[in-house]
Amino acid sequence: MGVQISPSILSADFARLADAAASVANADWLHVDVMDNHFVPNLTLGLPVVESLLPASPIPLDCHLMIEDPDRWAPAYAEAGAQSVTFHVEAAHAPIRLARQLRSLGARAGMALKPATPIEPYEDILSELDMVLVMTVEPGFGGQKFLDVCLPKVRRTRELVSKHGLELWIQVDGGISPETIERCAEAGADVFVAGSAVYRADDPARVVDELRRLAEGATTRRQGAH
Repeated sequence: MGVQISPSILSADFARLADAAASVANADWLHVDVMDNHFVPNLTLGLPVVESLLPASPIPLDCHLMIEDPDRWAPAYAEAGAQSVTFHVEAAHAPIRLARQLRSLGARAGMALKPATPIEPYEDILSELDMVLVMTVEPGFGGQKFLDVCLPKVRRTRELVSKHGLELWIQVDGGISPETIERCAEAGADVFVAGSAVYRADDPARVVDELRRLAEGATTRRQGAH
């Protein structure tokens, strides 16, 4: 599995989401941030918008649920057809059961960690997951500054994935741009969420290609060092 780019429509024009999806058809995923104004202090979009976006998007949807009680609400996103559904472990009551339910509905199951949440307590459940999302900003708002302090966690997550021989994707989200993506790839990330860097550019597709090129170069260097 190579580098994957997942542009975040949180930074797009909400009145033209279908156009925003079409403008990054060369990406691997379309990242959809769902916020409920409880788990995080922001309210974005929810299931009805995801259901409308699914047939309009040329690429699969990667739904990141920053919501309370994902055990109750997350399965509906998988049922609607989202191909990847990520819940926050800080909000989940039964993360193993939830991951298994998402997988049984045909979605990839992702587990997200806020910047201060360590990966180590969850080592034993990594085999139940398809992806770990290491937040590189505090969840809630787009356009924030990248937190370098999260890079050691990305490295530790990659070490745990390698230790157990898992086919587990490691995603980073927050402040990802041409200036920061190489550090994330060198630390071991392979799925990159970029919002402002993509959607505030004149040519979003060109930025997607540039991010992919930079991440692939850094990944090759990391693998060559081992």
